[in-house]
Amino acid sequence: MVARNGRRRVTIADVASHAQVSTTAVSKVIRNAGGVGPAAKHRIQSAIEELGYRPQTTARGMRGRTFTIGMVLPHIRNPFFADILDGLCEQLGDTGYQPIMVQGGVTRKAERQAVDALVDRQVDGIIMVAPLASRTRMEEVARETPTVVLARHERSTFYDSVLDDDDTGAEAVVKHLIGLGHRRIAHITHQDNSIARPDDLLHIIRAETYKRVMREHGLGDEIAVATAFYHEKGGYDGARELLSRSPRPTAIFAGADQAAIGALAAVHEAGLSVPGDVSIAGYDDTLLAALPNIALTSVDQEGAVMGRTAGRLLLERIEGRVSAVRFSVTPKLVTRRSTAPPPR
Repeated sequence: MVARNGRRRVTIADVASHAQVSTTAVSKVIRNAGGVGPAAKHRIQSAIEELGYRPQTTARGMRGRTFTIGMVLPHIRNPFFADILDGLCEQLGDTGYQPIMVQGGVTRKAERQAVDALVDRQVDGIIMVAPLASRTRMEEVARETPTVVLARHERSTFYDSVLDDDDTGAEAVVKHLIGLGHRRIAHITHQDNSIARPDDLLHIIRAETYKRVMREHGLGDEIAVATAFYHEKGGYDGARELLSRSPRPTAIFAGADQAAIGALAAVHEAGLSVPGDVSIAGYDDTLLAALPNIALTSVDQEGAVMGRTAGRLLLERIEGRVSAVRFSVTPKLVTRRSTAPPPR
């Protein structure tokens, strides 16, 4: 076979001959299937690199594999999703699998179209991040294509789940603010087009935990919630609404860092300082949160660990595992300069 540049395409037989192994051994290494000794595996990987061998996607598809992983994100603007993708790419490493990222959008229809497009392209597995779909729909997808779902709390026997202990994370934030002396603590939550049970949605869990902890500390009368969106404009709009109330809150817990960034802008626009007048806390501990000029107190839910775990579980599914796995990350609070005791 001749490549487009006129040179003969390197074949699996060429790799096998160069590494002095069988073509079966080369195929196993390409598929990350195991059964090849360390020395032979090293020779095969070296031969692949030296010869510039690239398996043909169409040929692999005919054998039942395309060596592609589909990843469906709600949108591409959230820096936390980049952490998940970094972890996934690290896990895929030299397995030969490549991720294909698509944007699911803000409606169930758009998300369904994105998932269907991946299925039609015969990806070997799908990772759905914070999907809007019902569990029935996700199970329908998982019956056809190995699937891992991130950031949803349902239990299913058809797909694996990777999630954060959102109750623990939100509780840590609210207790931190109460410990600093705040009483008027407000919360910015999220609204979406999901048809999942409320108890399975991370933003509902975070909001309900906020209310629970406030009540447990005798602050039920101080509960104030703004329903917006987990993005900068949502945080900005939510914070403006909260700051317009009298008396205004001395602390705002935004359910995502993106919303917290918007809240910071609203506080500064109102002529107030952070944390002198209003403390701000977020959730996700994105790279933005750690920037010195932002220094946002946030909850680390280990996005890279989520991505690596999702990749590992999906490869196991592709290789034939049928029992469902549910992996939960234990979050930790990272305190920075955006939170301090309330003004006297």
